[in-house]
Amino acid sequence: MAIFTAYDNSEILAALQDAAPHAEIHIDDKIAREHSANGNAQREIAGKILAYVAVSDVADIQGVLKIARQYHMPVVPQSADTSTVIGSDGINGSLILSTARMNRIKEISKGDLLAVVEPGVINGDLDKAARAQGLFYAPDPGSKPISSIGGNAATNAGGMSTVKYGATTDNVLGLKVVLADGREIKLGGRTYKHAFSYDLTHLFVGSEGTLGIITEVTVKLNPIPIGTPVVGIAYFDNMTALAKGVEDLRLSGIYPVMLEALDGLTVAALDRYEGTHYAEGAEAMLLFWLDAGGEASLKMAEQILNDDHAKNIKVTSDPKEAAAIIKLRQDMLPAVFANGQHIMEDMAVPLSKLPEMMDYIASVAQDLNVEIYTAGHAGDGNVHPTVIWPADEEEPPKEALQAIRLMFRKALALGGTISGEHAVGMSKNQWNNEELGFDVDEIQHQIKGLFDPLGILNPKRKID
Repeated sequence: MAIFTAYDNSEILAALQDAAPHAEIHIDDKIAREHSANGNAQREIAGKILAYVAVSDVADIQGVLKIARQYHMPVVPQSADTSTVIGSDGINGSLILSTARMNRIKEISKGDLLAVVEPGVINGDLDKAARAQGLFYAPDPGSKPISSIGGNAATNAGGMSTVKYGATTDNVLGLKVVLADGREIKLGGRTYKHAFSYDLTHLFVGSEGTLGIITEVTVKLNPIPIGTPVVGIAYFDNMTALAKGVEDLRLSGIYPVMLEALDGLTVAALDRYEGTHYAEGAEAMLLFWLDAGGEASLKMAEQILNDDHAKNIKVTSDPKEAAAIIKLRQDMLPAVFANGQHIMEDMAVPLSKLPEMMDYIASVAQDLNVEIYTAGHAGDGNVHPTVIWPADEEEPPKEALQAIRLMFRKALALGGTISGEHAVGMSKNQWNNEELGFDVDEIQHQIKGLFDPLGILNPKRKID
């Protein structure tokens, strides 16, 4: 049976151009194709978008949403296009609404310790601008050089320094958001305390573009700590022993900035990638960073690590040596991914359960004969096991998928989550009921319906 549409695409695109006159609109060209699937889309998602719309201002956003409402079209919000969970890939017949061109740092206020930025500002660029004024922006996801503040806010991105400074949500003071109906609303503000209203600011942080389009973000900045930071490496016999060392460091009161864990497979992958020899004689590596407390903190950290049977402890305050150590963690992903096809996951568990989770991941790898490289932000209980299979096999073997299911369910059984910082997207939205339970899952849908009654904003992301 034929389906007779009221409008053809040319009419919709003409209306779109009128409604968003300052936007760059790309239709079935190289740019549109590049941004409709960033390599993370599942094969069953064709991503045949109608247009990629790079807006330049709020009026453009409002115009795009007007057209989407009029023609009942899905809108996929996108900025730097770095999602790892199929959170911003194109949906058939959709408009990708990109805020990448809205990339101005509007203000850096030393007096208020904050910055006001448009959503397309790159995380690392904001940090560099803040450091030029003696401040810094703390959240540091692995994608810091390429991911945007708007995307970080939409996904509640974390990073290596979360152990001390928190994730994105802990550093957002206020937002401006355009709702599905076209209204731009202001949430939060410039104060570090705000107890007047329902906390809608942080409802939108982590909402993955399903409730509105972020147009402005006000974030906390911190003064650069005095003194010379100390960066170090310590080795352990296994990841369980490392997790015990992390627990003791966290309880010590020295407040590390970074506590990063890499298992033996991951360290060996780094050696192959960089031509180094870190993996010799150890099964797990801890990278740590102290930026305060001076000699007393350093001595305490060394004592704790020795008591927990760490080996070959090395610390340095030399900037070049410290940068080389930090680079190990930054290069972890390409080093691991070079070993074959892969799925990297993102569970987080209560801090006291980290050793048990580490043990379990190792047992799953052994029982299913699956190669699992495990690293993560051990200081906040966030682990990133990466399942690897041969490069010439495009589809993951059933054992790899079973390993992920088992790890997910173990994290939930320990009181944790299956998404610590990478968001949900379409990769994990079918797990909502299992992690949240029926009642909370239903409330999420009710909230979505309140803000987006037509269901046009990033459908099938965040909630199924």
